[in-house]
Amino acid sequence: MTETNLLVGLAVLVGLAGIVVPVLPGSILILGAVLVWSVLTATTTGWLVFAVVTTLLVAGGIVKYAVPGRGLRTAGVPNRTLVAGGVLGVVGFFVVPVVGLFLGFVLGVYLSELQRVGTERAWPSTRAALRAVGLSMLIELAAGMLAAATWLAAAVLA
Repeated sequence: MTETNLLVGLAVLVGLAGIVVPVLPGSILILGAVLVWSVLTATTTGWLVFAVVTTLLVAGGIVKYAVPGRGLRTAGVPNRTLVAGGVLGVVGFFVVPVVGLFLGFVLGVYLSELQRVGTERAWPSTRAALRAVGLSMLIELAAGMLAAATWLAAAVLA
């Protein structure tokens, strides 16, 4: 295994971690690493792998928003609730390191839904939003892992 493959593999692993811990732009890191690998290998296989990886990550990015978004609409959770969760998630990230992003998101969604629908229906709406975010993360992770497997197979066989 060459140094290039080792560094690209490390960047792909960091990208996968960035999908699970949304501090780093995971899919973009994976795409960038495979692009560097494709440029450095300068082969038809390298560019074909880059095209497949790009397709997988773009498709995953589209599905990651479409499927959970439909579930949120079905549950009646408006976009403003997710925005409130996102804003408090960012604040939480700086106030409580590591877990603040998650805690802030949950608190923001809950408070928004509490204000919108009242005490009894706020928690079910919050759970629906959390399920949607979890599903979104799993979809992006699956696309990232397929992209990583595609690159790894090409790197090992090359």
